[in-house]
Amino acid sequence: MQTETLHWIDWTIIAVYIGLIAYLGKRFAEKGKSTDGYFVGSRSIPAWAIGMSVLATLISSVTFLAYPGQGFSGNWILLVQGLAVPVTLLTFIWVIVPLYRQFIGLSAYEYFEKRFGFFARLYSSLGFLMMHFTKMGTVFYLLALALASMTGQNTYLIVLLVGIVTILYTWAGGIEGVIWMDVIQGLILIAGGIVSCVLLLAKAPQGPAALLQTAWENGKMSMGPFSWDFTRLTFWVMFINGVFYAVQKYGTDQTIVQRFLVAKTDRKAIKAALMGTLLCVPVWTLFIFIGTLLWAFYRTAPGLLPAGIAGDQVFPYFIMTQIPAGLTGLIVAALFSAAMSTLDSDLNCLAAVGIEDFYRRFRPNAADQDCLRLGKMIILVCGLVSVGIACLYVRWGGEAILGTLFGLYAVFSGGIAGIFLLAFFTVRTNRKGLNTGIAACILFTAYAVLTSTKFDLGGPQKQLIVDLGKFNFPHHPYMVGVYSHIVLFVVGYLASFFFKSERDIRELTFYGWRDQHRSARPASGTDSRSGMFSSE
Repeated sequence: MQTETLHWIDWTIIAVYIGLIAYLGKRFAEKGKSTDGYFVGSRSIPAWAIGMSVLATLISSVTFLAYPGQGFSGNWILLVQGLAVPVTLLTFIWVIVPLYRQFIGLSAYEYFEKRFGFFARLYSSLGFLMMHFTKMGTVFYLLALALASMTGQNTYLIVLLVGIVTILYTWAGGIEGVIWMDVIQGLILIAGGIVSCVLLLAKAPQGPAALLQTAWENGKMSMGPFSWDFTRLTFWVMFINGVFYAVQKYGTDQTIVQRFLVAKTDRKAIKAALMGTLLCVPVWTLFIFIGTLLWAFYRTAPGLLPAGIAGDQVFPYFIMTQIPAGLTGLIVAALFSAAMSTLDSDLNCLAAVGIEDFYRRFRPNAADQDCLRLGKMIILVCGLVSVGIACLYVRWGGEAILGTLFGLYAVFSGGIAGIFLLAFFTVRTNRKGLNTGIAACILFTAYAVLTSTKFDLGGPQKQLIVDLGKFNFPHHPYMVGVYSHIVLFVVGYLASFFFKSERDIRELTFYGWRDQHRSARPASGTDSRSGMFSSE
């Protein structure tokens, strides 16, 4: 058994990792001399590297720590959302990639303005900004909390140091630097997870088979309950949530849409999106499996886990007490990778949205170098604000942080997936109808959040913000986001029948893509899967 401190070998490995990140940041700084190079990498990055970047962007310290925490404390129900993503993605990725690459320059929300007007762009881009500020603070917090428990260092100091390193290399390298560092970080992340899993199985007191049998017999690998009861966290609540998560993430989230744009061709962009998603599923499974193995390991080896250590704390404790020196350093480096690979993408994309959706929107003739300088300034400011949010998490505590993050996704999504579905898959919906749908969505979300969120007044029980008795929002908080998308879609579509459409927008929809796809097929000789995609 190891001591609960890092060995000098571990510190050396971590230092080498940080040094490599700093070197790459400096190297790619030379390539970001224009906004095009800084935000889309001159559209020449290989598909496999973009796919690894998608993986690294979606896998953060939330996955590395909170998924094992959930696997230890509960079962595999949170994995259901991840399993729904590739199923959903395969139905529309063939359409959205070529349409986005045809109709937008940099920002995903530019498409919404072309389809529905400026308010749709403003609403969706502000939703992205609010959500990712919150998410970045969570990622910083989870990383710092784990590292503080491992090293004994001050949590605030760790937040500050990790923040500075991430901000500086993202500021210097641009999107090309971010993607290539994501490749390295993704590989380190996967290696750390595999090493942890193998060691857990190898250290099982009664052998790996007994460990797995113990977990299986106690329902730790179940994805249930499977009832249609939406008031509880069930399989179907998570699956439906996962479907809308996939639509929102791949249809409206700048961190993913921007990856579509950096590839050389449509086909390579599609390959990258599919590769990143299909890699995510086994990685999500790996880390929740680690939590299950941790539960079985400490159950079959009583006395090894001190009282008071549970949930998100168990995996860091195992790393520090059961893993040999050197391998511990690798896993800690993987933890760094999980956090930084998400944070760097968020920072670059926040800057892209700031420039494209706001600065250039109001100053269309701004010089490219002015935009580049402002983009770098946005990265610095956003990074520092996120560090501040993480410090607030430290001050207030972070219980059930994974559940909180899913809840925040539900609230701040605010029907954005509904906007996407209306934009792509309906022709009749118009600007005034959509704005009516947005208003209905805001009212519904406010009602659902206020009547389902409890806070502590210092009494024996937590109190609802607004208590309407039997009229309170009755379902699980994860369903707030799902219903907000549905409300916006239904109201927006029906309201459009009361307003006259201002212009023909068919070419901006799935139906326009289908028309172009059919007309191009006989001439080009492409098959039904390639359609209008650029050749490799």
